[in-house]
Amino acid sequence: MQLTKEQNALISSAPEGKTFLCGPSGTGKTTVGVQRMLALLNMGIPASSILILTPQRTLASPYQHALETKQAYSGSPVTLLTLGGLARRMVGLYWPVINDLAGFKHPNTPPSFLTLESSQYFMAHLVTPLLEKGYFNSIVLERNRLYSQVIDNINKAAIVGFPHTEIGERLKSAWVGDLCQLTVYDNVQDCVSLFRNFCLANNLLDYSLQIELFRNLIWPSEIFRYKLFSTYKHVIYDNLEEDPPFAHDILHEWLPNLDSALLIFDEGGGFRRFLGADPNITSNLRERCDKIHTFSESFTSSKDLQALNNTIKHLQNRDLDRARQKSLSLETLQEILVVPGDELRFYPQMLDWVVSEVKNIIDSGTPPGEIVILAPFMSDMLRFSLNHRLEKIGIPTRSHRPSRALRDEPAAQCLLTLTTLAYPQWQMLPSKFTLAYAMMQTIDDLDLVRAQLLVGQAYQKDDPANLLKAFGDFPSLLRERITYRLGAKYEQLRLWLNQTNTGEALDIFLSRLFGEVLSQSGFRFHRDLDSGRITANLIESVRKFRWAMAETSQDSNFTLGKEYLQMLADGVIAAQYLQSWQQSDQEAVFIAPAYTFLMNNQAVDYQFWLDISSSGWYARLEQPLTHPYVLSRKWTQGQKWTAEHEFAISQEGLKRLITGLIARCRKQVYLGISRLNENGSDERGLMMRLIQNIFQQSLRGSDGS
Repeated sequence: MQLTKEQNALISSAPEGKTFLCGPSGTGKTTVGVQRMLALLNMGIPASSILILTPQRTLASPYQHALETKQAYSGSPVTLLTLGGLARRMVGLYWPVINDLAGFKHPNTPPSFLTLESSQYFMAHLVTPLLEKGYFNSIVLERNRLYSQVIDNINKAAIVGFPHTEIGERLKSAWVGDLCQLTVYDNVQDCVSLFRNFCLANNLLDYSLQIELFRNLIWPSEIFRYKLFSTYKHVIYDNLEEDPPFAHDILHEWLPNLDSALLIFDEGGGFRRFLGADPNITSNLRERCDKIHTFSESFTSSKDLQALNNTIKHLQNRDLDRARQKSLSLETLQEILVVPGDELRFYPQMLDWVVSEVKNIIDSGTPPGEIVILAPFMSDMLRFSLNHRLEKIGIPTRSHRPSRALRDEPAAQCLLTLTTLAYPQWQMLPSKFTLAYAMMQTIDDLDLVRAQLLVGQAYQKDDPANLLKAFGDFPSLLRERITYRLGAKYEQLRLWLNQTNTGEALDIFLSRLFGEVLSQSGFRFHRDLDSGRITANLIESVRKFRWAMAETSQDSNFTLGKEYLQMLADGVIAAQYLQSWQQSDQEAVFIAPAYTFLMNNQAVDYQFWLDISSSGWYARLEQPLTHPYVLSRKWTQGQKWTAEHEFAISQEGLKRLITGLIARCRKQVYLGISRLNENGSDERGLMMRLIQNIFQQSLRGSDGS
C-alpha cells in the first residue's frame, strides 16, 4: 500500500522515544508497526535488541512475513513473543535461581511446562474421582468443558492478579440466582486448589503458575530486570487491547527503560474479553508515552461503510434497539447491506441464498479468498452444509474453529482409528462403521458402500493377531466390485500397519504413517491440504503431551500413546496451532465463527453474516463454572451480577462486534435472514432489530418524513 505522510513520519522517526498509536481497524497501524521494525533494522539497530509483542502468536504473522522477505539484517533474529511466552521463557531460564522460592516439592528437579491439553489431562485425572462423589451434580456440562472452565478460572486469577484461593468467593459474592449454584462454586474452588497443589507436588508449570512466578519472583528482581532491560531496547506492542491486565502492568513499568516503544491500540477492539482482555485499562500506558498519534482514515472500508460504522459506533448502548441514522440514503444502504429479495422461511433456504450469492460474486471476477461466511457459532452441521453446497459447484472452502476438539476433525478421527488397528493391545478397536468411514477417508476414490464391503470382509475384530484379512483372500467377485486398484491401496496400508513397532512414540508413528503412506499418491491425504494441516496439529499435540508427561511419569511410549487416545476420547479441546490460523489456500472461501475472523485481523471484500436474528451474535456464552466479567479487575468484589449487567454487556458486545466486522469489509455485507433459525425456532434478536431500525430510518429519510 502507498504510505501516507503521517505513516512515513512515524516509521522514519529517530530510534528514541515512546509513541502511542491508536485508531480503528484498517487505518494502517500494523503496517506502520511492520515498517517501523524494518526501519530500525535499516538504521543499524541490532535485531536482537528488538522485541515484537502481540497478544497471540497469530497476530505476529505480518511481522514474521516481513522478516522472512527481508534480505539480511545484523545479529540474532528479531524476537516475536507474547507476554505469556516471555514469562515462560524467563521462568525456564531462571528456574535454578527461583526454584527454592516457588514452593515446589522437588525444587532441584527440572519443571514440566504444560500446554492447554496436558493441563486438561491432569485436571481430568484429579476431578474425575470428585465427580463420582457428587461434585457438580446440579449442572449438565460436557467433561471437557468442565475441565477447561476450571482451568480458565485459575488462569484468570493469575492474569488479573488475585490469589487463586479467592476464586470461589468472588464467584459466589456476585451470584443472585439459585442457592445450589453456590455449592458449584465451592466445588470449583476445591478443584482449583487440588490442581494447584498437584502442580506444586509434581513440578508442573501450567500457564497460571508461569505467570505468577514471572510476576512475583522474576519481575520484581533488579538483577533479572537488568538482564531483560539490557537485552531488549526497542519494543513494538501490537493489538495491546487484546491482552490481560498483567501484560499492561509489566509494560507500564518497562517503558521508562526502553530506548523506543511503539504501542498500537485498536479502537473498538477487545474481542478477547472472555480470555481476560481489558481494553479499558490502557490509559496508563497512553500517559507514559511521549507522543500520541491517532489514525482515522480507513484503507479498507468504503466511505459508505465507514459512515454506517460511525453511526453504530457512536450510538449509546441503550439506543441500539432504536437506532437513528440519517447520513445514508436508502439506495446507498441497500448497496452496502444486501438482504434476500424474498422472505426466506427456513434456514436451508438462507444457506441456498448465501451459496447462490457467493457464486455470483465469484463469477463476476472476485477471488474466493475475498469472501468470508460468518456465524456466531459454527456447528458441525452448519459447516458441513456450507462446505457441501459450495464444493458441489466447484468453489473451494477453508474453515477454522479454535475451540473444536481434535477428535471432531475427520482427518484426526481417521488417523486415530488406524492407530488403534496398529496397537490392538490397547483394546480400543473401532466398530465396523467407524473403520469403514476411516477407510473412506484414507483411500482415494473409495466410496462408503465399497468401504463397508471392504471392512465387512477384511475386519476380524475377534482375532487381534490378524485384524485385517489380505485382499487376495477376498472372494473374486468382491475383489472385482471393490476394484483391484483400490484393493492394492488397502493392501499397502494393511502391510504397513502390520509392521508397526509398538515401542515407538505415538507422534513418531503418526509422522511415519502420514509420510510413508497417507500422503502418497492414491490416498486421500495426498490432495487434501486441510487434512495435512490437521495431521500436523495432531502430531504436535501428541509430542507436547509426551514431553509434558516425560518428567512426571515412568510410563513407556506404548502406555503414553494409549493415555493420549483416552484423553482425546474425553473430548479435550485442542491447543492453539499456528497452522490452523495460517491461510493454506488463499483462494478459498473462509467459513468461521465471527470472533475467529476478527482475531485473524484480515480485511476482505465481501462478508456474509448468517442468521442475524440469532441472539448468539451478542449473548454471553453460558459458563456455569466461571465468569469473565466477575473475575476481572474492573469488577467490585461483592457486587451482584444482575440482568441489567448482562443486557449492558450484550449490547456493548454487539456494537463492538458489528463495528469490528464492518471495519474489515471493503465492499458489501450480505445479511442472511430466515424466519426460522437453525433449531427451527422463530427468533428476533437485537442485531436484527438494529438493522431493521437503520433501514426504516433511511426509508423515512427518502420519503422526506
